Amino acid sequence: MPSTANEIVIARPPEDVFQFLANPENDPQWRSGVLDLKRISGSGVGARYAQGVKGPGGKRIAADIEFTELEPGSAIAFQTVTGPVRPHGRYLLTPADGGTRVRFELEAKLGGLKRLMAPMVQKTMNAEVGHLDHLRQVLER
Repeated sequence: MPSTANEIVIARPPEDVFQFLANPENDPQWRSGVLDLKRISGSGVGARYAQGVKGPGGKRIAADIEFTELEPGSAIAFQTVTGPVRPHGRYLLTPADGGTRVRFELEAKLGGLKRLMAPMVQKTMNAEVGHLDHLRQVLER
């Protein structure tokens, strides 16, 4: 089962970081693999967002998400609900050094023939959590 995590400290209060991350429509500002993203239903836990990500050859792959947890200032979790791989992700926010420590975790369960995709999925997930540096740049402007 591919999984990965990364942490970074951002010089902004947890509430500011939470507000930014709790609106996935901000993701294209810091996640280069996101082609498009917009809310399609609901709000809060259960809200769904249509997301298109870059696949092989730059082809758009649907990777819609749904919020599964929202704890203001401390945690956001989502489940990918469309696409060939459907990872679960979580942001954990804690006060640190006058700013916010952000931990981004991703995990994907691959069964059957999809297990053959594990090395490619792991590489993609590692790149995703590696984008936290871009998040810091956007939020510290």
